[in-house]
Amino acid sequence: MFARIVLALALLMGAASAASAQEPDLIFRKSTVWRALTPNDKLAVYGLDDPVVEGVACHYTTPEKGGVSGTLGLAEQVSDISLSCRQVGPIRFKERFTQGDVVFSERRSLIFKRMHIVRGCDARRNTLVYMVYSDRPIEGSPKNSTSSVPLAPWGSSGDAPKCADWLKS
Repeated sequence: MFARIVLALALLMGAASAASAQEPDLIFRKSTVWRALTPNDKLAVYGLDDPVVEGVACHYTTPEKGGVSGTLGLAEQVSDISLSCRQVGPIRFKERFTQGDVVFSERRSLIFKRMHIVRGCDARRNTLVYMVYSDRPIEGSPKNSTSSVPLAPWGSSGDAPKCADWLKS
């Protein structure tokens, strides 16, 4: 009975956080492990726009387990996630942010594991720095990937904004 209550709470929390977060765009999937009777294991490439910094997009690749447990959403996904972020248009900050603000987050297991993409500002180099990592309350995960976006003028838009001007004190 206790396990059912925990499962129901986890599903509700996952649905609530997914509803409030920006959904990434699936770009494509590529099979990595063939399975005869169930879906294959795959690598999936997703794209998303930074919700606070207009003109920056990130793409990340994440493994997705197939098989019965993956199909039912019961498999714990591995933490090997790569990340690449680029300036794709003129940079416009929509609001101030703090170092390490979450850009995107999603669950990677039934209950405890989450993947996070966070943003920071390297003020000295006027560069936005993005990091993807997964966490787990009990043992954590040191696997991560980092991508940098040097802020540059776009077309005839003039000078690039300074990310340091948009950091919360």
